[in-house]
Formats: sequence, structure tokens, C-alpha cells
Amino acid sequence: MGKYDIGVIGMAVMGQNLVLNMERNGFAVAVYNRTTSRAEAFVAAHPGKNIYLARTLEELAEALRRPRKVMLMVQAGRAVDAVIGQLKPFLERGDVIIDGGNSFFQDTERRARELAEDGIRYLGAGVSGGEEGALWGPSIMPGGDPEAYKLVEPIFTAIAAKAEDGAPCVTYIGPGGSGHYVKMVHNGIEYGIMQLIAEVYDVMKRGLGLSPAEMAPIFGEWNKAELASFLVEITADILTRSDDETGQPMVDVILDKAGQKGTGKWTSQNALDLGVPTPTINAAVEARILSAFKDERVAAAQAIPQPQHEFTGDREQLIGDLRAALYASEVSAYAQGMALLRAASHEYGYNLNLSEIAAIWRAGCIIRAGFLDDMRAAFDREPDLVNLLLDPKFKQDLVEREERWRRAVGTVIQLAIPAPGMSASLAYFDGYRSARLPANLIQAQRDYFGAHTYERVDREGVFHTEWVEA
Repeated sequence: MGKYDIGVIGMAVMGQNLVLNMERNGFAVAVYNRTTSRAEAFVAAHPGKNIYLARTLEELAEALRRPRKVMLMVQAGRAVDAVIGQLKPFLERGDVIIDGGNSFFQDTERRARELAEDGIRYLGAGVSGGEEGALWGPSIMPGGDPEAYKLVEPIFTAIAAKAEDGAPCVTYIGPGGSGHYVKMVHNGIEYGIMQLIAEVYDVMKRGLGLSPAEMAPIFGEWNKAELASFLVEITADILTRSDDETGQPMVDVILDKAGQKGTGKWTSQNALDLGVPTPTINAAVEARILSAFKDERVAAAQAIPQPQHEFTGDREQLIGDLRAALYASEVSAYAQGMALLRAASHEYGYNLNLSEIAAIWRAGCIIRAGFLDDMRAAFDREPDLVNLLLDPKFKQDLVEREERWRRAVGTVIQLAIPAPGMSASLAYFDGYRSARLPANLIQAQRDYFGAHTYERVDREGVFHTEWVEA
């Protein structure tokens, strides 16, 4: 019989740090990596730890207590299927496989169904927090077999980040691929918030001519109040750093081409599938795609006349407007993400608890922010809240900032500095609270060219007009 509590497959940095986190919290861990030398080097670098090196998957399975618990920390996609296929012959009914990567939620659904045929339990667990989070406490979003979660709950509870009230940032999300779905939306919101912060930075740089060193204390001050969050905090830190080789601000020597691994795009695609508007997230995805066209943008900048970017108004007022706009835009982005979770919960039968999701995002994860306590309270007060913008607290926050938010967006447009995320966030706010939108004209156009019919405001039914007289 094995004596190790859990096995971890995949010894990249995230996998290594999760192992160290588990071991530090009193769990015996067996590790395996396809390239054995990497696992050997990891174990050798941590002598005296309760970590067992398995050189084969069979050795790994033999080392584990039953029912076995094996966590995969490998690249999403084919690698997950390959490892499952290689591991499955050494498992028994009742054993548990946990996928801790950023797998697409529908792949998780499929894998769970396939493994259930052999009696193997499956969990798709979103893990957020990056390398440091994995080591010292991530936010964990596990979904799938509820009995499987009970088996790993003591481990996950121990290694998860702890919020200020001491609550672990982990909870059972729901059935099927719900854990990976929630992680996907988490990442979509992350895309949105990062884009919003980058836009504010760009206005300060191009519009106000501030240096990174001058911006850093502004973001640092914002991080002490309503904008307190991991992403604002690290932005302030990034802006203080200089390049060792050139002495230039580090941010100025980094090429303006943003990478992405697909989770933001998945969020936008799924939102379109479910018919849920997520304009801030969509704008962030598109902004990253546009950033990749570096050569074309440089050529266009030379070919197309450029307006004056410099701001000549009240500088302190604009900084205050940007602060209000960033907060309001972030709330708008969160509102979109939570509305998508609500729709997916109904569509896929996940029965998501939005209050608990907000609670486990309060620490450890990339989108952790001070106002997540307020968000959790909003869904506690009204579990069926259809949109965060309707919560009394957040509604008041945005109404109070509306004039500054609108002024900031208008100023940015006048300066010809692109701010698609901020603009989309405001447009969502305006659109959501509009009792009437111009979709009536769109319906008339559709009926005109395609006889698609329309509804009327004055009586029930479906109607068509012969727009062109014979």
C-alpha cells in the first residue's frame, strides 16, 4: 500500500510550487514528470522534504494511498488527454484525477464522462495566482464529481489562500466542467482589468507626459483605497523598476505586443454563444490581437496624420477622472463576467453560487480586489441578482462617478488615445440602463431586406411589412 497523500504530474514551476505548498502543509507528495531529469532536479533541490520521485506512472500509482488522488499540472489540450491515457491503466475505480491546468470547460466535461465509464472520478480545478500563488496560496475553483471533491477538500483547503477573515479561497463550484468554466471567466475579467489599467497608463504617458516614476506613486495611492487590488499593486511596482542593461524604465523597454493563451478568447466566444454581452472583455481580447500587428501599426503611424495627444486642461482633474473611470469600468467588467456566470449556470445546470465565487476571489488570485467583499455581500443580499449594476451599493458608486467617468472617456477620445476597454465599459453601463435602444430600426431593416419579421410595442404577435410597393 502506498503512503503518499497525492501525486502531482508536471514539474514546471506551477507544479513544483504546488508540491512545495502541499508538503509545507503536512501532505506527503509523489511527483512525476515526463522528462525525468526535471523531476530529479526538483527533488534533489529540496532534500528532507516528504516528496517521492516516481520515475514511471506505475511507480506513482503504487506510491499513493487509496483512493488515489493525482493532480495534473500539464499544458491544456492534447497533453492532458495523453497523460490521462497513460495513467489510467494504473488506476482503480474510485480513484481521482484532478486537472489543475487551464483546460477548456467542454474538454473537462468530455473527460469526466469518459473516465466515469471506468469508475474514475474527475475534477477540473481552476488554479489562479501564478507562481507565487501556487507556492503560498492560490484561489482554487474545483468542479466535477462531488465525492471526488470531498476526498481532496482537506488538501485544497490547507493550500488555498486565506482571505482577511481567514476563510480559505476554495469551494466546490459545481458539477461537470464548472470549475474550469469559472476559471475561464475569471481570466476573461482579468483580461478586461489589465486592459483598463493599461489604458489609464497610456493616457498618463501620452496625454499627460508622465514618466513611469511619476505614475508609480499615483497607482500606489489608488491601491490604498477603492482601487485596492493585486493588479493595481503590481502596476505601481512595475513602474518603479529600471532595466539593468540600459537604466531605462523597465516598462519602456518592453515591446508593446501582448501575448495570450486563449482563456480570454474562450470567454468572449462562449458569451456570444450564450447571448450575453461582455464588451469590456471582448475589447481587451481585441486590443491584444491588435497589439500583435506591430509592424502594420508602425507603418500606419507614419502614413496617417497624427493629432496632438498632449492634454492642455487641468491635469489633477484628469488624474481624478481617470481614477473614477478605472473603478467604474472595473465594476462594469465584473458585472459582465458575473452576468455570464449566471447565464452559464442556467444553461449548463451548474447551480453556481455567485457569492461564494466572489468570496474565493478575495485572495490568492490575479483579480483579487478590495471590493470583492462588497460583491460577495451583494449576492448574499440578493442571490438572484441579475446584474451587479443593480445592487444598491455598486449602483450608487457608479452614479457618483458617472460625470468623471464620462469626462475621462470624452477626454481620451479627444486626445485620440485608444481606450476600447474604458469606452466599452461606459457603453455597457449606458446600454444596460437604457429602457429603449435603437434595435427597433435594426428589426425594421432586417424585415425590409429579409422578411425576418418583428414584434410591435402596442400588441402581441409577429409581424411583417411589405416595405416596397409593387
